[in-house]
Amino acid sequence: MKLLRVGTAGAERPALLDRDGTLRDLSGIVPDIDGELLADASTLARVQAAAETPGVLPALDATGLRIGPPLGRIGKIVCIGLNYHDHAAETGAAIPDEPILFFKAPDTVVGPDDTVLVPRGSRKTDWEVELAVVIGRTARYLGSAEEGLAHVAGYATAHDVSEREFQIERGGTWDKGKNCETFNPLGPWLVTADEVPDPQALPLRLWVNGELKQNGTTAEQIFPVGEVVRYLSHFMTLYPGDIINTGTPAGVAMGQPEPKPYLKAGDVVELEVEGLGRQRQELKDA
Repeated sequence: MKLLRVGTAGAERPALLDRDGTLRDLSGIVPDIDGELLADASTLARVQAAAETPGVLPALDATGLRIGPPLGRIGKIVCIGLNYHDHAAETGAAIPDEPILFFKAPDTVVGPDDTVLVPRGSRKTDWEVELAVVIGRTARYLGSAEEGLAHVAGYATAHDVSEREFQIERGGTWDKGKNCETFNPLGPWLVTADEVPDPQALPLRLWVNGELKQNGTTAEQIFPVGEVVRYLSHFMTLYPGDIINTGTPAGVAMGQPEPKPYLKAGDVVELEVEGLGRQRQELKDA
């Protein structure tokens, strides 16, 4: 299923994109798309049955309707740094022996087509297309990558916007360059795991002002999705509604020759993970 949330920011309602591309209202069946729903197999089955039965779910007019983040009440957002062989190579970084972790706050999440704000004082705002993993079952001390995949509810397109000076040159952890407002557009859809048979075979692409900048594949991941979930479960409990941003392929501004083409107000970024939907953001000054 392709689950999503539509409406004004803070007042989104649950919806579904059916196999014919028609937007359907889910608010008569579930109150929201969130961790509680993803952990409830019986309710998900009811949603699936309704989606497959003509006339049960009313159609929505998508004209002018904002698409919000596809997940509400997000728990935590765990991010994996330097998780693509080609991205590590372009930045001159050594291949990590274990996953590099940092966090993004849930309040960084905005809709896939919402405005992204360039922080005040920023000189190095960068782009990163990523595969987002949404947890559907509580994960603690998992024993294998296969178990890790079994705890995934679905996948989404994510934009891990980053301010490189704040992240790398200002001391402390990476988090200060990752948590500026609007720095995690998510969606448009949460695609359930049954529709993504191999998360290591997904093309990712990103354009800036119409120019292709990133053109990679999740096959390049150093630590694949199942292993990332297994690994994280030994350091923290993962709950339904938690998100993992799994890293970005080569092609970020930081990896380009000088002068590096960092983002500025007026730029337009478009990105997609194949099968998970496309985003478009215009940048403005904060």
